Amino acid sequence: MLDRTQPEQGLNTEDASQLLEQDAVADDVAQDKGWRRPLGWLRRAGQFFFALSFSSLTRRIVSLNLAGLVALVASILYLSQFRAGLIEARTQSLMVYAEIISEAIAASATVEGNTVTIDPDRLLDLKPGESFGQPDESADFPINPERVAPILRRLIAPTKTRARIFDRDGGLILDSRNLFARGDVLRMELPPPSEKPSLYERAKISIKTWFNRGDLPIYRELGPEGGKGYREVAQSLEGLNSSMVRVTERGAVVVSVAVPVQHFRAVRGALMLTTQGDDIDQMVMSERLAILKVGGVASAVMIMLSLLLASTIAGPVRRLADGAERVRHRIQTRVEIPDFTGRRDEIGHLSGALRDMTNALYSRIEAIEMFAADVAHELKNPLTSLRSAVETLPLARNDNSRARLLAVIEHDVRRLDRLISDISDASRLDAELQRQDMAPVDLRRLLTTLTGVANETRLGHDVAVEARFEGRGPTDTLSVPGHDSRLGQVISNLLSNAQSFSQPGSKVRIACRRVRSEVEIVVDDDGPGIGQDALERIFERFYTDRPHQGFGQNSGLGLSISKQIIEAHGGRIWAENRAGPADEDGTPTIAGARFVVRLPAL
Repeated sequence: MLDRTQPEQGLNTEDASQLLEQDAVADDVAQDKGWRRPLGWLRRAGQFFFALSFSSLTRRIVSLNLAGLVALVASILYLSQFRAGLIEARTQSLMVYAEIISEAIAASATVEGNTVTIDPDRLLDLKPGESFGQPDESADFPINPERVAPILRRLIAPTKTRARIFDRDGGLILDSRNLFARGDVLRMELPPPSEKPSLYERAKISIKTWFNRGDLPIYRELGPEGGKGYREVAQSLEGLNSSMVRVTERGAVVVSVAVPVQHFRAVRGALMLTTQGDDIDQMVMSERLAILKVGGVASAVMIMLSLLLASTIAGPVRRLADGAERVRHRIQTRVEIPDFTGRRDEIGHLSGALRDMTNALYSRIEAIEMFAADVAHELKNPLTSLRSAVETLPLARNDNSRARLLAVIEHDVRRLDRLISDISDASRLDAELQRQDMAPVDLRRLLTTLTGVANETRLGHDVAVEARFEGRGPTDTLSVPGHDSRLGQVISNLLSNAQSFSQPGSKVRIACRRVRSEVEIVVDDDGPGIGQDALERIFERFYTDRPHQGFGQNSGLGLSISKQIIEAHGGRIWAENRAGPADEDGTPTIAGARFVVRLPAL
């Protein structure tokens, strides 16, 4: 018999449902208010840890590597094939088990009027398809729950499976969940009222449902008369075996199968077996825990490898940054950038580039300091002379003295003008060379043009210039990469310097030839040559050695500027004396000076 609990008197179903809805809404509002503050804390904590994890290169490397590993583990957990295989195996085992029970019920039944009698003592001795005697095929086969219950209890009790038997109309006849231990009394019990889960349980259920749900439908109890609401039951009442996989609201996987209960091929009802508990989830969870353990070990290894990688990247980068910071503050006179050039990677290239840049910077600073000191010294001499002449001029007693003082003033003013012009040219030389792009320069054409200009102007000297090109033929352009105007300034300066030291009527010879991967330019004169002590200082700024000229007629920057231009083009320049015939005592003589320029060829 069925024992259905009646609702409480004085309170109808609609009022009870309204009260329950109001209580649920009030609880949800209270929970929403309670959730706002923790959610705000979690959001701010997430922002803080996100900023912290990406605030340095080490934490960034560790965070990104761990993020990739976590994503891999999560995808393995979510897409694990073990769960699908386990559900499939459980479905097949339940199907076989349901067919055995269904055949056993049909085979052990005997017709007693309008009821079916089942012998529980002989049921287990029967084989599938066997029956007692020759029953009548046309006899009705109503399923008597009092006869079936003992058999169902004995077959279902050892398992964690719920069995339900439905009649041909989908009504519930028997539910193994409502059987007492002895199986002799039947009762339909309503499920106990479920309490609202706590916050921890809700979070756990959400995570579990997210992992288990996928595209599975939600399992719901349909009541005693809703058997056909289960798709597998409806199909089994049509004579087909069917199965379904669902998930409960708490995230537990439920596998259910339904097979028809037939008597001589006539469907008399349906048997539905449903898994209970979380045995599938426990097996899946054990597998996922194993994956998580492996993921934990892999995470530890990943952290160690990430820290090792970061130590080889972030540590040297930080040391290089600290060295650059010390260079900027110039805590010491000269700060050395850490040397990692032994590493054959980007850190080694970066260290070498920073060291070269720092050395070039210090060299430039030292050159500027020396240049400023030289400029101050060179300007001080004519200014001192000019000041003395100006102070003495009012004290001159005659016109002859005033004329001499005015000549000194005029000489010093011209010297200052020449110095300032040369200093201005030298100071902006580096900036101009860096801003302009190099282009191919045809030295044959350039030297021909400069030689013609020098022969036409002679620059106040009766000294001719002769050019000679040594190459494979007139079509050899002898080209170099550079700035034609600045290279022309160097050649003009060397020609002017050679003409100024040559005797009237002599010649200055310029030769251009290819020497392996360079182009060599040689300027020879027939002058007195260069003193041995002057060979080492001739390219210094403001140095001049012209005994045959008056004091202050040259700024001493011409050869220094020429050397600066040639070095900016990646070339070299030096001076030497040409050896002449030996004198009467056998001592070698000097036939003249020679300036040699070598530039990289195209």
